[in-house]
Amino acid sequence: MQLNFSGHDTFHCRQFWLKKGYDFINQGKRFPDDDAPIALGVGKNMVAGIRHWLRSFGITTTEDELTPIARKLLADDGWDPFLEDQGSLWLLHYLLIKEDYASLYKIIFAELVNQRPEFTEQHFIAYINEHKDGEYNQNTLARDFTAFYRNYFGRMNKNDVEESFTGILTELHLLKEKKKKHLSNTGKEVEHSFWVLERDKRDNLPAHILLFAILANNSYGSSISFDNLYSDETGPGNIFLLSREGLTLALENLQEEFDGVVFSNEAGIRELQFKNKPEAFEILEKYYGN
Repeated sequence: MQLNFSGHDTFHCRQFWLKKGYDFINQGKRFPDDDAPIALGVGKNMVAGIRHWLRSFGITTTEDELTPIARKLLADDGWDPFLEDQGSLWLLHYLLIKEDYASLYKIIFAELVNQRPEFTEQHFIAYINEHKDGEYNQNTLARDFTAFYRNYFGRMNKNDVEESFTGILTELHLLKEKKKKHLSNTGKEVEHSFWVLERDKRDNLPAHILLFAILANNSYGSSISFDNLYSDETGPGNIFLLSREGLTLALENLQEEFDGVVFSNEAGIRELQFKNKPEAFEILEKYYGN
């Protein structure tokens, strides 16, 4: 399968682009139309970026049609049209990986981070070249990596506005930047930056969003082993970067919050069980109080 590392025109997803794009399509407008930049209030290149991120986050289909979850979330009378609830950001993070339209996100969160939680753009490009079939332009991969870290990391630079950015998922604090100093070949001390994704407890991950992600996984039945939840490619352990302790606490919390959900830990066998398995959307409705 050919992977997709382009389409955003070098733009990461801005804070209000998803709502702006939702309203644009909901009003019957089309991205190829000449007046699209005026209707969206952005430059022509940004129109392509908005279209790309709508598809990447599962807000639209490949035919630019709004999805059911988009209408529930982003309608003016929807769950959270301006994404003010942090749970909505966790939901978008989940959808970005699960949709797998923008290939980088699933590759990083489900594959690369398990091999090296500390990585650089060069590590990512090398991973693609080594592990993925097909030929990919190195500059395209580099631009996609830049869009990735700008979606998850914020940087403000008073001296250089061009170096300032805040991505839509910055508030999740999943991605950290660290620096190390080392000696160059000339003996001069230089600073090296790299990115870090660490598994953790994720105390700010709402139980409803975690449960939704589990219920929306069609490969899970009424009984799911802890190891599957922790290690499966698109399981909650990988998607939400949960540590073993964090996942254990989160599953115990699910048992406390939801009737019919049991986290069994007997004779060394740990698994999540559903006595009456609810519908995934039903859980989101309860979270947003509708």
